[in-house]
Amino acid sequence: MLYDFMHTVVPPLAKVVWRPTVEGLENLPATGPVIVASNHRSFADSMVIPIVTPRQVVFLAKEDYFTGTGVKGSLQRAWFEGMGMVPVDRDDTKAALASLDIALDVLRQGKAFGIYPEGTRSRDGRLYRGRTGVAHLALTSGAPVVPVGLSGTEHLQPVGSTLPRLARVTVRFGAPLRFEGRYDGVPTGRARREVTDVVMNEIQKLSGQEFAGVYNERPADT
Repeated sequence: MLYDFMHTVVPPLAKVVWRPTVEGLENLPATGPVIVASNHRSFADSMVIPIVTPRQVVFLAKEDYFTGTGVKGSLQRAWFEGMGMVPVDRDDTKAALASLDIALDVLRQGKAFGIYPEGTRSRDGRLYRGRTGVAHLALTSGAPVVPVGLSGTEHLQPVGSTLPRLARVTVRFGAPLRFEGRYDGVPTGRARREVTDVVMNEIQKLSGQEFAGVYNERPADT
């Protein structure tokens, strides 16, 4: 399997080169469905988390990364598939719903699914308000949420750069958050908002970022 090969080769090499600091990895369940909810500071975040975790964490990636042609396209597709990523069409008006369906399917298979509640990368270093997709996944699947705080990845691969650089990176995993049964009878919208806010508060404790207090909108060119 391509993922098994990549995970045998890439993480040891990356750890030697970048020497990431990893804290609380024992908080990530070794088996079973789990939602890995992280702050989002760099394109490299979806590489960093799978590199430091012993189990596969499935992230969604733009469909464009899987449809390239020629040698470059083939290598790019092999890289993203090898890192366990799943393509999604972000330009589709129904992409958000499709993404949640894909995520629920991953969780039903007993796997770990990675999500950025902010929706897109922070360009000013602040932590933006979480969107409620993470709560929908947690309340629908019953899977625990492990909050993650990333620091330094904004220097590893700054916005606009194509290749990673040498930078100090810290990945902090928080204790699993369990919501199953806690919001029975609570109106859906309120439950999702409250769960999302709990998750974001835990992420902030791990990342140390200042709260932006607003949603982060994806620029048209990313």
